[in-house]
Amino acid sequence: MVSPGKPSPRSAVKPLSNAQVARLAQKHHLVNPMTNHPTGPRKDNIKEINAQNPKATKRLLDACAFVVKSRCKVKAWGLERVPEDGVFITACTHVTLFDVFIPMAALFYQGRRPRYMAKAEMAGWPIIGKWFQLVGMQPVPRRKGEALAIENESIRILTSGRPLTIWPEGTLTRDPKKWPMSLKAGMAYIALETCRRLGRQVPIFPAATWGAASINHWWPWPRKNVVMCYGEAIDYADLIEDMDEWGSEPPKTAVRELTRRVRERLESIEAEIRGEEPPSEGYWDYRTMRRVPRE
Repeated sequence: MVSPGKPSPRSAVKPLSNAQVARLAQKHHLVNPMTNHPTGPRKDNIKEINAQNPKATKRLLDACAFVVKSRCKVKAWGLERVPEDGVFITACTHVTLFDVFIPMAALFYQGRRPRYMAKAEMAGWPIIGKWFQLVGMQPVPRRKGEALAIENESIRILTSGRPLTIWPEGTLTRDPKKWPMSLKAGMAYIALETCRRLGRQVPIFPAATWGAASINHWWPWPRKNVVMCYGEAIDYADLIEDMDEWGSEPPKTAVRELTRRVRERLESIEAEIRGEEPPSEGYWDYRTMRRVPRE
């Protein structure tokens, strides 16, 4: 299934400037996320590492780091928030394919092995598709009628003790200026239903990556700046206060509200990285392919 619309070209945005990276460095401790334990000594989750084909994972991780570092200058802050154990959800922006590889590699280098949602077509890619499957890819068939099966498998992953990474926009943003667009409701449903089954709030960490949108992949030199922030966990305790009284599924109002909170947090983090304000007229709605007012 082909997603409607096309991402805007590299010319739609300016590269992330050295001056803006310097401003971020004054406020945050920026580290290189493509190195082992970038935030300092910590305990690796050996059980997860051993369960996810360690040799294949290391090869893919090394290859990913080599490609990323050869094409951009990548920095990050907030990775110390990645828990050493326990389940959690990472909700990522999806401006370019770098938004897949950088958060994935950063969490791996922090000693965790989340499963991650990726379009099913990637499993069929030559060579690398097999690697993706070996290192935890959860294929997402982008056809109607598959949503419930995808959500149930995601909930099973979380309730079994593994963290999960999701790109809740569902595809590359179609916003002409590459801001986070409307999110799919599935991520919020997965989080809320998992909370009910585990009897507690599951942390949702927003992760925004910016700077790769202006990279020319055929000739990426000089290397562009790319910065990722792994933000503070989103508080949604108020949405699960009455979870014992829910019917067969989480209330739609709670799903919508959690979706809104995640989208707004991703937009806020990206705004800080870019040093810009998002469009005042609203965010990009994928269904109508136009801007709509913020809630």
